[in-house]
Amino acid sequence: MKTTPVTAEDLSRSVIAVPPLARRRADLGIDEAANRTLIRHLEDGGVRSLMYGGNANLYHVPLAEYPRLLDFLEEAAGADTWVLPSAGPDYGKAMDQAAILRSRRFPTAMLLPMSFPYTDGGLAAGIRRFTDAMGRPAVIYLKSDNYIAPATLAALAEEGRVVSVKYAVVREDPAADPYLREVIAAVGAERVVSGIGERPAIVHLRDHGLRSFTSGSVCVAPRGSMAILRLAQQGRWDEAARLREAYLPLEDCRDGISPIRVLHDAVTLAGIADTGPMLPMLEGLGAAERERVQPVARALLAHDLALARQPQAA
Repeated sequence: MKTTPVTAEDLSRSVIAVPPLARRRADLGIDEAANRTLIRHLEDGGVRSLMYGGNANLYHVPLAEYPRLLDFLEEAAGADTWVLPSAGPDYGKAMDQAAILRSRRFPTAMLLPMSFPYTDGGLAAGIRRFTDAMGRPAVIYLKSDNYIAPATLAALAEEGRVVSVKYAVVREDPAADPYLREVIAAVGAERVVSGIGERPAIVHLRDHGLRSFTSGSVCVAPRGSMAILRLAQQGRWDEAARLREAYLPLEDCRDGISPIRVLHDAVTLAGIADTGPMLPMLEGLGAAERERVQPVARALLAHDLALARQPQAA
């Protein structure tokens, strides 16, 4: 596992995968074999950044399981793969997790976003205490409009508490996003990562100057997602957009059903690894939903395997 401090180059060298966390069916424990299979699938496709957050349902991970989860992720990742765990979202859980993270070698962790209750000043105080307790800067996850004031974010960055921002505010037109522009002005485009998958990624990189993006669908098709990133970084926008078309059917399923639940089961339905049941308070797809997602997931995997036979696209 990569343990050196995170740089702007680290943020841009890979699509940041946000994988599900596979669990055993009998006791909901961590299925280490299945998770290793998924990690190898991603690494074989060129991915070198793994973010375990919402898709991994870390919102509901018991604190007692957290140390073993961190140890497993460190053991399972390749030597040059950056693993980004998450903490929170509530203050009490985040502080307990910060004490555990402090004794591990992860260069940062992402603070999961609060929905209620919080204030701007209270959130800033929590981020300061969390980063102090963890002993390193954090990734801040922005999932709702004006989640944190840009001036507050700028102050936290100036204090060395923000290594990156995952920007995941959904817009009908991602090109027209005043909050994103204010966030970029506060911390710099090199520290902001597009956080909503392939659909808005090209616009975020082309029109806003971001350097990389997070993806759930990359867990099914890593080569194509990495190729989209490289094409976008080279300014080959039309080629990137054409390649992105293969991802939209699965993204449509995720948007229409549930981003987390669809991705969790899509990895299984594609035949990559058995992710098992979901940790409560979530549940897997119903029969009709699985029938809708399975052919889409398998088609995307087949598309990616075809790319593997084209060295110039790998």
